[in-house]
Amino acid sequence: MRINKIIELAKSMEVKKTVGVAAAEDEVVLKAVERALKEGICNVVLYGNEEKIKEIAKEHDIDISKMEIVHCENNKEAVRKTVEDVASGKTDLPMKGHITTGELLSVFLKEEYGLRTKSTMNLVSVFDIEGYHKLLIVTDAGMVIAPTLEQKVDSINNAVKIAKALGIETPKVAIVGALEKVNPKMPATMDAAIITQMNRRGQIKGCIVDGPFAMDNAISKEAAEHKGIKSEVAGDADIIIMPDIEAGNIFYKSMVFLSGAGVASTILGGKKPVVLTSRADSDDAKLLSIALSVLLA
Repeated sequence: MRINKIIELAKSMEVKKTVGVAAAEDEVVLKAVERALKEGICNVVLYGNEEKIKEIAKEHDIDISKMEIVHCENNKEAVRKTVEDVASGKTDLPMKGHITTGELLSVFLKEEYGLRTKSTMNLVSVFDIEGYHKLLIVTDAGMVIAPTLEQKVDSINNAVKIAKALGIETPKVAIVGALEKVNPKMPATMDAAIITQMNRRGQIKGCIVDGPFAMDNAISKEAAEHKGIKSEVAGDADIIIMPDIEAGNIFYKSMVFLSGAGVASTILGGKKPVVLTSRADSDDAKLLSIALSVLLA
């Protein structure tokens, strides 16, 4: 699959990054980092109850012999120590273990650790879809509920970072909604028109932005031509900016569960990426998400 390029790029990095797992008492997460370690993608430090971590590893035949364990009495301590070590440089990026995303990010974003920026943090995903001619970067399927215009600009910048890391020099960004015409009654189309103009005036750099697009003319040249749309982005988008979390989440799950698309995701916008894997993710998706985050660390 084309998406395996992410693994190869992560493995080829001169300096191997270290992932710190917050609350590592989780079978799914331990299996994911075991595979990442075996693939040579990263080093791993586990934060949590040492006895429980070892019990889970033994029960499920997971090799943690080459992973450092930092014993913690509870999840709160595990999250704190994970973030402290990322902030100090002992590790390079955090990964969510047996905790909620909020539990990790609420500590990650504390001023005292210096890991937050002025940028919006959001989830960016890379898809390998059989019916599309190249990898497709999509945001946001899981964090920002109803992004403002400013947050959409941040989302573009986060997605462009991934595109550049994958070797796409000037990614084409499509801002999508329900239709391809500006309609004052539909805020997503108004945002798209404004952001497109911002890009043309050099306020958003390193990419080509256009919109609004309906989804069909963003990814299909035939659909764009049929509707008389002339655009460098139409039918050839590298990045799709969704209007809200509903659209992003539905697209994500449709691609994964109906289309069988390969996917890798990371949270960007802080000084370090954050790795999240879900129990519903495939083993490949977990591995790819770790590799993508390592590549951006």
